[in-house]
Amino acid sequence: MTETTLCLLILTCLFSPASFAELRATGDLGVVIERESGSAIIVNTTRHKTLAKVEGLGDLSHASVVFSRDQRYAYVFGRDGGLSKIDLLQDKVEKRIVQAGNSIGGAISQDGKLIAVSNYTPGGVKIFSADTLEPVADIPARYADGKLSKVVGLTDAPGQRFVFSLWDAGEIWTVDVKNPQKPVIQKYPNIGKEPYDALMAPDGHYYIAGLFGEPGLALLDLWQPEQGVKRILPDYGKHDEKLPVYKMPHLEGWAVAGDYLLAPAIGRHEVLVIDKKSWQLVKAIPVPGQPVFVMARPDARQVWVNFAFPDNNQLLVIDTKDMSLTKLLTPGKGVLHMEFTPRGEQVWVALRDDNQVVVYDTATLEEVSRLPAQKPNGIFFTGRAHRIGL
Repeated sequence: MTETTLCLLILTCLFSPASFAELRATGDLGVVIERESGSAIIVNTTRHKTLAKVEGLGDLSHASVVFSRDQRYAYVFGRDGGLSKIDLLQDKVEKRIVQAGNSIGGAISQDGKLIAVSNYTPGGVKIFSADTLEPVADIPARYADGKLSKVVGLTDAPGQRFVFSLWDAGEIWTVDVKNPQKPVIQKYPNIGKEPYDALMAPDGHYYIAGLFGEPGLALLDLWQPEQGVKRILPDYGKHDEKLPVYKMPHLEGWAVAGDYLLAPAIGRHEVLVIDKKSWQLVKAIPVPGQPVFVMARPDARQVWVNFAFPDNNQLLVIDTKDMSLTKLLTPGKGVLHMEFTPRGEQVWVALRDDNQVVVYDTATLEEVSRLPAQKPNGIFFTGRAHRIGL
C-alpha cells in the first residue's frame, strides 16, 4: 500500500458518515431524574430518544439540575448532599462530591464559573468551582444565638449574585460573588415565617419567597434592594380554615405571563393571579386539586398545572389570554414535573408511578410520544443554561 493510499484511507475513516454520526449537539439534550435508583437518563428532545443512563448519583428524592453555559455538563444536586457533574457527551459522571448532610438544590453563577448549593444540614450555602468542584466559599446561615437555619429558594441573579431564603430565621440573603474568596452578604430580616421556596422573575428583577408559616409572600426588588423586602398578599386566606398540605408547592415553577404572576395557593384548590404592577390579587382560579407546579409555556400563552396527591394523575391547561381553563388531561399516575422544550412546542411530563415520560404537543394538547423511565422525577433541558433563576 502506497503512502498516498494510506492517507486517503485514514481520511475516509475520519470523515465517513459513520464517524459524524457519533457527534451530539448539546442544545438538543435533556436529563430525566430517576429518583429511586439514583440515576439519570440523557435524552434527545427532538427525537424523543433515550441516549444513555448515568448511575451512582445518590439520593435523588428532591433532585434538581443546572447546566454549564456551553451545555456540556449537568450539575445534579441530591438530597444526600451529593453534587454530581455529568458529562452529557461522554455519558458519565465527571466528578461527584458529598458536600453536606442534607441538600435542597443549587444554582450556577451568571458567568458559569461557580456552583452554589443550599443545605439543610448544616444550614447554609457552599460554593464550588464549576470546573473542578473544589470548594471556593462556605456561608453558614447563622441567625439568633448562633443557630444555623435551613436554606431554601437558592437562585442565581444578575450582577454575579446568588439569592436565598432562611426557613428557620425568616430572612432573605443576597451574596455578591464577584470576588468569590470574599463574598459580600446582604441580609434582609423579618420577611415572614418559614419561607419555603422562592421564584426569580425571568428578567432577574424580582425575588419572591413563599411563606408557609403565615399568609402572604415576601418580595425583594433586586433593582432597588435598598428598599428592603415588601410583603404582598398578607391577608389572603388569613381567616380561612387551614387545610392539610399534601405536597409543598414548588415556586421555581411559578408562571410569569405578561403583567401577571400565577402561583399555587398552599393547601388550597386555587391558582392565584397576581398583578405585577400593584402586587394585588386579581383572581383565584378554582382548580381540581392542590397545585404543585404552575408553569408557563415559553411564550406565556399557556400555563400548565399539576397537583398533589390524590389528584396527581391530572394536568390542567390554563389559557392566559382570559385565564380560562382550556383542558384537563389525565396522562397517568404520579405526575411530578413538567419541562417545556425551549420554544414551547412540546411539554414533557414525568409519570413517576407509571415509569414513563409522556410528551404532549402544546398546540393540539395531543400526546406525541412516551419514553420508559424508572420512577421519573425532575425533567431538565439544556436550554436552562441560558435562563436566569433556573
